[in-house]
Amino acid sequence: MENCTSRNSQDENGLKDRVIRVGTRKSQLARIQTDSVVGMLCKQYPGLRFEIVAMSTTGDKILDTALSKIGEKSLFTKELENALERNEVDLVVHSLKDLPTSLLPGFTIGAICKRENPHDAVVFHPKSCGKTLSALPDKR
Repeated sequence: MENCTSRNSQDENGLKDRVIRVGTRKSQLARIQTDSVVGMLCKQYPGLRFEIVAMSTTGDKILDTALSKIGEKSLFTKELENALERNEVDLVVHSLKDLPTSLLPGFTIGAICKRENPHDAVVFHPKSCGKTLSALPDKR
């Protein structure tokens, strides 16, 4: 449990003793993102406590099939959204890329954090070592 209590712990709108349960996937990247979000929340609300509730999703469990062939939406979000509906967690942290284009009724995106590094990596097959994107063959 992440405890954000400071020396001058103040009652944050009557929530001082409440534990905010934060749902996330069990993957390493999801945990890093969630730890970052909880860290930001601790800075904003130093008197609150946060419990990270990690869970596996359908997308995490299917390891032998290309996710695009499954055809189901919300592979990485459904279990977290269900936990939110059942009040098992108070909020969830998702990668925006994993969210469906339309949220379930009653759900909202509460915040989008500033992206620290906007650069993605490109990994080439070894036979393309030393080439640039423009030098790769056109597959159209």
